[in-house]
Amino acid sequence: MFKPVEGITRRRALGAAGGLVAMPALLRAAPAEAARPRLGSSEPPFRRFQLGEFEITVVSDGAAMVDGPWPIVGEDRPREEVEALMRANLLPPSRFQPGFSPIVVNTGRELVLIDTGNGSEGFIPRPAGGRLVENLKAAGFAPEDIDVVALTHCHVDHIGGLMDGGGPTFPKARYVVGALEYDFWTKDDRLKAPEGGNELKSAKLFRKTMPPLAARTTFLKPGEDVVGGVTALPAYGHTPGHFAYHLESAGKRLLAWGDCAHHEVASLAHPEWSALFDMDKEQGKATRARVYDMAATEKLPVLGYHTSFPSLGFVERAGTAYRWLPVTYQFAE
Repeated sequence: MFKPVEGITRRRALGAAGGLVAMPALLRAAPAEAARPRLGSSEPPFRRFQLGEFEITVVSDGAAMVDGPWPIVGEDRPREEVEALMRANLLPPSRFQPGFSPIVVNTGRELVLIDTGNGSEGFIPRPAGGRLVENLKAAGFAPEDIDVVALTHCHVDHIGGLMDGGGPTFPKARYVVGALEYDFWTKDDRLKAPEGGNELKSAKLFRKTMPPLAARTTFLKPGEDVVGGVTALPAYGHTPGHFAYHLESAGKRLLAWGDCAHHEVASLAHPEWSALFDMDKEQGKATRARVYDMAATEKLPVLGYHTSFPSLGFVERAGTAYRWLPVTYQFAE
């Protein structure tokens, strides 16, 4: 039990308070403080950590609130069902903030950039998106520092940053993409996709950006390396040649899974729900089930391109589904 301060009684304390009440004029005489201007919300431009001998920098390409997650996730479910899941997880039911999170892998020999964000023509164009170059600079990298650009796939929010002002954004880089993915987007029938859709927009942007870089591009097959320690894994369904990348250095591992999830709650809680931007819906479902199981079983840290920035987490089983556990200080030195 707390003891009263010696010499202070309730009567004396009340008397002291009464003395304050008796001085309203003195209190009013103090000048009012000027209103403080609001500075606006702030988002971190990058997150950096060590993975074995690799140094990994996750770079934000921008942040924007968009409609969803329905129908981006759960297009085959009633909208109310997806919104109920959001409310149950204390999230807004019909608005969310996806991550757009390329990464720079410093192997000690080269700088490898995985995905290039939206650029000026992507899913979230400038100024909300397309901020990769400015945020790379904030992280200490100039575009000419990048040695290798590796792509998970060729949707607009992954290839949009390849070109800038009619020339390569990363002028000294070589490029890496899945052979199957590249072949798919070169077909003329890609340009016959429905107007206004993501597929047609991606096909048009692909034609503007990828063929001019073909002479500097390596076309990978599953299991092949971008560089030592960065290996392509098949994650088909979202696009026909969609890759995840497995990173390993000094016994430490990380999975950069590209677009195997579009929302850290809805995608993992219901991997069987259809995803709007998956080009092969059933294969996309099978890939999610397989990749989530691998991440959970092997306790792999994951870079989920579209999960909330810094887009780093672990996957935990939750009954027959999964749960995203955001990274806190697991990588702190």
